[in-house]
Amino acid sequence: MTPSPIARVLSTLREKNVQSLLMGGQACILYGAAEFSRDTDFTVFASPENLGRLKEALEDLEAEVVAVPPFEPRYLERGHAVHFRCRRLDVERMRVDIMTKMRGVDPFPDLWVRRTSLTLSEGLELDVLSLPDLVTSKKTQRDKDWPMIRRLVEADYDRRYSSPPEGSARFWLRELRTPELLLECADRFPDEAHSVAAERPAVAAALAGDQRETDRRLTEEQALEMKRDRAYWEPLRRELEQLRRGRRRRESP
Repeated sequence: MTPSPIARVLSTLREKNVQSLLMGGQACILYGAAEFSRDTDFTVFASPENLGRLKEALEDLEAEVVAVPPFEPRYLERGHAVHFRCRRLDVERMRVDIMTKMRGVDPFPDLWVRRTSLTLSEGLELDVLSLPDLVTSKKTQRDKDWPMIRRLVEADYDRRYSSPPEGSARFWLRELRTPELLLECADRFPDEAHSVAAERPAVAAALAGDQRETDRRLTEEQALEMKRDRAYWEPLRRELEQLRRGRRRRESP
């Protein structure tokens, strides 16, 4: 079987021993929430040695930085994503996005401990952001991310419904976004629901059997997360705009 362009990108990072975790749309596909994407998104360990290996992998892929910021540790450490476009023939036009820090998401060493390791049909082994961490990373200001969170958690709920592993009930109660399912889950796991209700008002409403209030609380929860994400990105956006203006000045005749 001929490896797909995405598999070739993953394979190149693995061959260079880059400590990275797949996230974004490709990770969503692997967790059963299909999302078409030609991008490959990674969070990587920000050590100088690992970033050096990443640089070698990107050079192998003939990847060039798209727009701003440049590929420098200081921008990654502040929370920026660095975007690349591959030019090597077998991965031509594939986009690779790199981050080392995300809002609300734990530092990379913690993510690495909780990672999910998979083997693709091509025989390629890869490391993926754990499902709870992927869900957290998707809590952004973008409207399109919230239906994806719902699909990710519901897919896990359906898949593990009959024999939920330890910790699954608390994860579902923290993250389910469909009122009907949250009411059902609270009824199935009342002890866990009473514990989670202290930190999630939507679960308290679900325990009371109030679907309308549960829906309202879920809407409020999403709006608050989107507001927090906009506030987080505001200084980063200003910095990007300064970088764009500086580049335009340098490129102008």
